Amino acid sequence: MDTETTPSKRTGGRSAAVIHNVRKAVEELVREKGSERVTVPMIAERAGVNPTSIYRRWGDLPTLINDIATYRLDPNRRLPEHDDIREDLAAWARELVEHYRKPVNAALLRGGASAAGERQADCLRDRRTEAGMLLARHPESAVTADQIIDGVIAPIIYRVIFLPWTLDDTTADDLVDRLLR
Repeated sequence: MDTETTPSKRTGGRSAAVIHNVRKAVEELVREKGSERVTVPMIAERAGVNPTSIYRRWGDLPTLINDIATYRLDPNRRLPEHDDIREDLAAWARELVEHYRKPVNAALLRGGASAAGERQADCLRDRRTEAGMLLARHPESAVTADQIIDGVIAPIIYRVIFLPWTLDDTTADDLVDRLLR
C-alpha cells in the first residue's frame, strides 16, 4: 500500500497569531501610555512573544508603529462607488474622519507619521493610491490625486495630529466642497 503524505497548509498558524497579538498589544499600550512611551520589550511582553520575533518581522519600532497605524485602513477595501466624484470623495473622506476620531487610531497615526522619517508613510501612499482609484472612475473630473491629497487628506491628517477636537461630522464634506469649488 502506497501512502503519500503531503504537508497540510496551515491557515493562519503561529505567524498570524503573533501578528494579531502584537497588533493588539500595540493598540492597548498606545491607548494606555501614548505611542511615544511604547517600547518593543513592552510590546513583546504584552503580546507573549520574544522581542526578536518583533524585530525579525518589522525591523524596528517605527516600522511596527507605521504598520499598525495603517492596517485598519486596508487599501484593498471597497471604496465608495457613486455616480459623481463629489459623493465618492465625501464618503471616502468621512470614512477617514470616522477612523481617526478614535483616539487610539489618532495616536497610532501620530506615532506612524513621526516614525516615517524620510520614507513615505504607508498611510500617505495608500491614500494617494485610493485617490487615483476614485479618479479613474470619474475621468471627467478636473481634480488630480495631488489636489485631493492637499485639499482633503492633508487637512484631515493635520487636524488628527494637531487639532483632533476640530474633527466633526461636517469636516469631510466641507473639505470636499472647498476642493471642488
